[in-house]
Amino acid sequence: MTEQATNGAADEQQPQFSLQRIYLRDLSFESPKSPEIFRQEWNPSISLDLNTRQKQLDSDFYEVVLTVSVTVKNGEDTTAFIAEVQQAGIFLIKNLDPSSMSHTLGAFCPNILFPYAREALDNLVVRGSFPALMLSPVNFDALYAQEIARMQASGEIPTPSVQ
Repeated sequence: MTEQATNGAADEQQPQFSLQRIYLRDLSFESPKSPEIFRQEWNPSISLDLNTRQKQLDSDFYEVVLTVSVTVKNGEDTTAFIAEVQQAGIFLIKNLDPSSMSHTLGAFCPNILFPYAREALDNLVVRGSFPALMLSPVNFDALYAQEIARMQASGEIPTPSVQ
């Protein structure tokens, strides 16, 4: 009996992660040069911007929003289209140390959301009568590490010390 009670208490202290919901928060598409753009030779250049933000909803529930913005130009300066997707998720996250929590919210959760955002973006672009973008996977762990290094170099967050 004592063993079960001890194990139950230990289980409550174990890190917990659970996806609660994935949803499309915002979606937009503009094609300012339609229909003229369809009569031109297709020579696209793609500009991609990724952004994440997090918000604590309750004690153990967090919303993570991944924004994927794409501007595609045909040639040098003719904007073919601008598309933006905000893919969001609600996650239950408990019993993580601050460093692990930061990594989970900044890299792990966006890794989960990106395939959904990519699919929504491709669907939107195809409905605009343009070829699908077929965006490559993104290494959010590397982007997170770069952002932490940048923040440490600029003094925005303290460098971890070894004791």
